[in-house]
This record gives sequence, C-alpha cells and structure tokens, in this order.
Amino acid sequence: MEDWQHGGFGLYIHWPFCQSKCPYCDFNSHVASSIDHDSWLTAYLQEIDRLANETKGRVLSSVFFGGGTPSLMKPEVVAGIIDQIRRRWPMTNAAEITLEANPGSVESGRFSAYRQAGVNRISMGIQALNDTQLRQLGRTHSVAEALKAFDIARNLFERVSFDLIYARQDQTVRDWQAELELALSYAVDHLSLYQLTIEDGTPFAARLAKGGLAGLPDEDRSVALYEATQEICDAAGLPSYEVSNHARPGAESQHNLIYWRGGDYVGIGPGAHGRLTLDGVRWATECPRAPDIWLKAQTPELPRMALSNLEHAEEYILMSLRLTEGLDIGRLTNILGKALDNAALLELQSQDLVVIKGNRLIATAQGRLLLNAVIKKVADSLI
Repeated sequence: MEDWQHGGFGLYIHWPFCQSKCPYCDFNSHVASSIDHDSWLTAYLQEIDRLANETKGRVLSSVFFGGGTPSLMKPEVVAGIIDQIRRRWPMTNAAEITLEANPGSVESGRFSAYRQAGVNRISMGIQALNDTQLRQLGRTHSVAEALKAFDIARNLFERVSFDLIYARQDQTVRDWQAELELALSYAVDHLSLYQLTIEDGTPFAARLAKGGLAGLPDEDRSVALYEATQEICDAAGLPSYEVSNHARPGAESQHNLIYWRGGDYVGIGPGAHGRLTLDGVRWATECPRAPDIWLKAQTPELPRMALSNLEHAEEYILMSLRLTEGLDIGRLTNILGKALDNAALLELQSQDLVVIKGNRLIATAQGRLLLNAVIKKVADSLI
C-alpha cells in the first residue's frame, strides 16, 4: 500500500473568475468582462486527458470545483468536464462532486442543470448573516438572497454546506452566537467557519496599514469567539472534525479530507496545486496563476518539485493535526524513515496540548487554540 492511499485520490478544478473581487480574498480570482466558455472547456478536457494518462487505474473518490466562483460556469461546461472525468477514471460508487457557489450567482434553472450534470454537493459562500457586515466584507448579496439561494440548493442537492466568516469588525460574542444559531436553524449538515484573517496583498491589508478596519477583535475576544463556535456547534450535533469545519456525522467534506489526510490529488486550472505520487516519488504540482497564460499553454503546469521524506512528513503533520482524529504516528514514522523524538511528544502531553490514543497523536482543545505552536514543535522533533 502506497502512503497516499491512506488519504485517497481526488481532483480539483479551479475556475478563476468572479463577478467582483472581495477585499479580504487572496485566492486566485479575477474579474473578466467576457469569457470564452468553449475554450475553457477544451483546455480542461485536455488537462484531464493528460493527467489521467499519468494516473491510470486510480479510483477517484471526489471532484471539487473551486474558485473564483464556479457557479458562474455554464452548466454545459460543468457537464462536459464531469463526463470526461467519468470516462478517464473509475469512480467510487459514492463519489462526492462539489461545486462552490456564491448566493448572487444562484438561480434554480442553473442549479438544476448542475444537478443533472452530476454535481451532488454544493458549498455556498454566504460569509455573514448580517447585511451591514456583508457590505463591509464587500459581498454583493443580501441575507435574504443568501437564504433564498440556500433553499434552492437544499431542494436540489442532498448535501449543502455554507461558509461563514467571524471575528469581524465590532462583532461581539453575543452577535456571533445569534448569527450562528440562525445558520444552524436551517437544514444544514456542514458548516465552514473561518476567523477573518488579513492577508498580505489584499485591499483589507492596505486598509489596515492606513489605520482602517477599526473594531477587529483582540486575542481574548478571538478566543472567546472560537470557543463559542465549538460549544454551539457541538450542542447542535455538528462537532468540528477539522479546526474550521463542522459536520453532522457522515457529512464531512470527503474532498477536503483527502488534503488533510495526505492523499493524492490532481490540480487543474490557473493557480491550482496538486500532489501526485508517481513511481514512489511524491511530487508537488502547480499551475500558472494568470488565466490567459494557463489557457494558452501547451502544458499548463509549472516544473514539478519532488518532496523529500522530511518535507513529506512535515506536510503530513501540518495537515493532519488540524483534524480531530489527529495523525497516525506509525504512518508518520514510515514517511520519515525513522522514529520520532518521544521527548518532544511527552513535553506536549505534559502541557495538555496533545494526547496519544493508540497510535494517533491528537491535539487537545487547548492544543487547537495553540495549533501553530504544536505543529512547529512536532515538526521540529523530526530533525
């Protein structure tokens, strides 16, 4: 059994276009006045063929259309991509095919066509259930539009997730509790709940540097908001299975679990990343970020980088400790090719930051609050 098989095999498709650029977003997304959907479909199909030839015989368990705003894709483009994927890879019976959507781009006819194309899960970027704060985040939809879009999706798809951002300007713990309870009152089985972070190079970063963005939470309020999130979601039957993701049992994102469990995944589209194990070597893949360069390239992929055993082990730690199931110590030892430094693990245990259950190393509730430090300590123990 190759190491990647512990995590599975998935495919990520990046659609780089949005109607507008949100000021907090550092994803590879672009606003375009016109898009030649036929040319994009042709390019995606060519890449599917090329990468399927490299991974013959692998069974695909998930496909994820991310972006950008994939719900701006013409349904026939989505259908063409899914049809080609099914022709080129065997897929599991319960394969998860997710498409990200923004509420402003949702209408029932388009969503019905996505369903017919083979999409079986929607991930919706609602981000806030407060109209004032939606405007502060640069979102173009209202709360009413978001909830209407959710109803459309819920009536068509068995599985619907949506994202919310918290730790926003002037947001109190009580405000967030009320907003989260409203979200949970809908028939949602998965929530991605992210604390607002100010990323370099974004309009929010420039605004903050000039003294703007007043009212962002300090560390104590950030911790209180995080703890309130865990308590409310636990009580509602959506415990966290990853630091920022909550689900009813069985409704976890199978695609994202491939990332967090260190599986292999193909990345197609501008700026898409991937991990592929070929002939015993784990490769990091990356595509050019500029849409026009990716679209026109003969082989739209940058030179691959072979990961060393140490780099592979560090990446496994970084991803898997985010999960409530933690990491497999035996697997980590196999990746690294030598035993771990038990002294470092015992020190983390003595500080109540991790526990060892059987062969698994798991961050405690306290450890999750200090996760970056825990990850660094475990990674440093490898050297």
